[in-house]
Amino acid sequence: MIRILAVADEIDEALYGSRLAELRPDLILGCGDLPFDYLEYLTSATSAPLYYVRGNHDPGPERPSVSAYLPVEYHSEAPAGVLGGIDVDGRVLDQGGLRIAGLGGSIRYREGPNQYTQREMGRRVRKLVRNARLRRVRDGRALDVVIAHSPPSDYGDADDAAHRGFSAFHQLIDHLHPRLMLHGHIHPYGFPTPDRTIGDTRIVNVIPYRLLEVE
Repeated sequence: MIRILAVADEIDEALYGSRLAELRPDLILGCGDLPFDYLEYLTSATSAPLYYVRGNHDPGPERPSVSAYLPVEYHSEAPAGVLGGIDVDGRVLDQGGLRIAGLGGSIRYREGPNQYTQREMGRRVRKLVRNARLRRVRDGRALDVVIAHSPPSDYGDADDAAHRGFSAFHQLIDHLHPRLMLHGHIHPYGFPTPDRTIGDTRIVNVIPYRLLEVE
């Protein structure tokens, strides 16, 4: 049994205390829009590997000087990535017996990094699907977990322009049938967010964190 700590969008102060040790995660998955130093703390405090994607408020990998979490005078010092973590955006990687893929970013609603039109995300999904299928042909292993920042359209997204989900994620699920698709971006604001399913894939909004056990 693999214990996954998935986090997104909101810092939970309880994880700075004893709660993190109680959770005993084997793997940490970041779904975007969290300060990099928070993610670095989680992986260093637990010694659990960290895989993550970026959200629309995170710096882009090609523009590390832009950060929503740092004052203007520190923008030039914004990190290019999370120290000790692996950015899995657009990639398919194996960790601890799980095959993990990542697609960060939100729908494009303004200028800024890590935002995509529906068509742009469609191209990214097709590329990821090809990669995952080739790997499955080579070793017979299926995809277990998709880390995203946004949800699939009409499955836990919102009606406003900034919080629509991606329609191409339905194609990803139809082709690859991951067991889990994890996302953030849609803040619950104290209300429970039920898990949803597309076929055999469980869609989970992880804000601020969820502990998931996968066999």
